[in-house]
Formats: sequence, C-alpha cells, structure tokens
Amino acid sequence: MYKRTSVVKNIDVINVSNNSVFEIGDSRFMKPRTKVLAVQREYELFYGDEGNFKYYPIFTDPIPKPVVDESVHVVKYNQTSAIKVNNIDITTLSGSGISHIGSTKTIDAESRIKHIRQLEGRMANNLTNFPLTNVNNNKESL
Repeated sequence: MYKRTSVVKNIDVINVSNNSVFEIGDSRFMKPRTKVLAVQREYELFYGDEGNFKYYPIFTDPIPKPVVDESVHVVKYNQTSAIKVNNIDITTLSGSGISHIGSTKTIDAESRIKHIRQLEGRMANNLTNFPLTNVNNNKESL
C-alpha cells in the first residue's frame, strides 16, 4: 500500500451512526454492515414483537460481486507526498458510510434496507399492508 501523508487543518463531524466509520489514520480492512427495517404507517401502531429480519430475503440473499475480466493499467503521478485540506464539514455518516483520512487496503461496506409503507384506504389494497408479525405467512407479497 503506497503511503501518503494527509494534512487536515480542521474537521467538524456532527453525527456518526448505524455502523458507520470515521477514521483518522491508516487501516488495512474496513467492513461496516447495516440492516434496517424501516416501517412507515399512516397511524402510529406498534405490536411490540414485530420486525424479524429472517422473514425478508433482502437481508439474507447473497450480493453478487462484479467479475473483473480485464486488466486495468493505472499510472499515478503525485506532485507531492502530502494531501492537504483546509476544512472538512460532515453533518452525518450513516448506513455503513465511511469517512477516512488516511490509507486503507480494502473496504467492504454493506447496507441493506427494507422500506415498508402501511397505509389505510383504497390504495392500501395494492401495497404491502399487513402487520409485521404475520409477514411469514405472506412472503409472496414481498
């Protein structure tokens, strides 16, 4: 791994959440993971035992890796061995996001999010509209 020096005068970070990484310094490997089940209901209603990830294939299906079947030739010319930045402002890092000042060899980040909208009325018949506690019996509608 080619080493360069990072020089940052000022960093302002407000929030880092949901398996995100804010790293200063070098690293060899980063592997942040996030699973989110986001349910939006027209009316506030909570069952207390809802939201099991195993009922949603999006959380267990393998993610296909791209196949690289061609060689890539890279030529780099760095005028200086330092990367200089005056100011970095970060409002939020979330969902396996990474902000890294330094060098790393490998990053393998994954964020899996299932959004469910539960609405009442005529439109609801065409949407996913079932209590999350009964989702196992209704896999076909996913």
